[in-house]
Amino acid sequence: MEAQARKLNLNSLSAYIRYLHSQHVSSSADDGDLTRKVVGKPRLYKKFGKGRIYHGDSLGLLHNTLKPSSVDLVMTSPPFGLLTKKAYGNEDAHRYVEWFRPFAEGIKRVLKPEGSLVIDIGGAWKRGIPSRSLYHFELLIDLCEEFGFHLCQEHYWWSPSKLPTPAEWVNIRRIRVKDAVNCIWWLSLTPFPKAGNRRVLSPYSERMVNLLKNGYDAKMRPSGHDISKKFQIDNGGSVPPNLIAIPNTESNGRYSDYCRKNNIRPHPARFPFGLPEYFIRFLTNEGDLVVDPFAGSCVTGEAAEVYKRRWICCDNSEPYLEGALGRFVHPMDDYRRAPSKPYKIFPPNSLPLSGARRLPKHGGRKDPRSKG
Repeated sequence: MEAQARKLNLNSLSAYIRYLHSQHVSSSADDGDLTRKVVGKPRLYKKFGKGRIYHGDSLGLLHNTLKPSSVDLVMTSPPFGLLTKKAYGNEDAHRYVEWFRPFAEGIKRVLKPEGSLVIDIGGAWKRGIPSRSLYHFELLIDLCEEFGFHLCQEHYWWSPSKLPTPAEWVNIRRIRVKDAVNCIWWLSLTPFPKAGNRRVLSPYSERMVNLLKNGYDAKMRPSGHDISKKFQIDNGGSVPPNLIAIPNTESNGRYSDYCRKNNIRPHPARFPFGLPEYFIRFLTNEGDLVVDPFAGSCVTGEAAEVYKRRWICCDNSEPYLEGALGRFVHPMDDYRRAPSKPYKIFPPNSLPLSGARRLPKHGGRKDPRSKG
């Protein structure tokens, strides 16, 4: 394998394996693989402003409709690999990576060299036991090792409004804490994708505001950090962390109102507007092309339209797209951002120890609801 890699001017075994994979994908198109010769183009469903909505299989969008190297940002939340089937068609965790590979090939095909892929993906629990699935980490490794993506940075979306789930392990047996974050993988085909954190600054803390106003001693701290006078420069805000705090409680916006008025069932697993908004501001310029191949209710399209990006959304469920029209029934310059506010999270052990002082026997294997 090393000799073959050298003949092809490839500098590593992993590069050679990716080459073999790409050759397999291209050669298997005539054998019924889900590639451009097999999957047709989705149909154009609606046009709005700077964007288009397509109905159909997004494999056709990625392999046939879109031009190669034409997309600046793929921002999406694919069906999660949950063990319990949901109405929106999630894939089984154990075969998730295999299912996603044709989409990964299509995304790689359409991304610009300095474009980004952002995937919001929730975790899953193994059936019947308090043990986590590794499917979303397996997907990340596959995207990097088999398709040549770089992990630019992982983000974690914390929804303060999330319920304490899974109930069996959190509320009943009380042997796990609530699962409150989704992983968000930010990837690119280059280690240096287009990005700028000045677009997503957070307000300074009260302490930092006071330091900027009153000054402080520039010196080496006991931690080893050299706090120089540069820290007194007001940059307009602080660089945010990779923990994104956005509640998912929107129930009175234009989308929800439209669904109620037209007797349309809302999409049950839509992410909040602030999530695509953050990455669109962070990773794209005005006029860039943003694509969501698992669009659902087209939140990504709405955020892209607000920020004057070109956009394309695709979904295989027409009822969900019917509801998505509600995001574009009013002029987008009527959009008003919800007032931002900080969310407080208490450090561990903030309350005194109370209740049962001994841990459940055998790791909580015994159901407390059972008799005997």
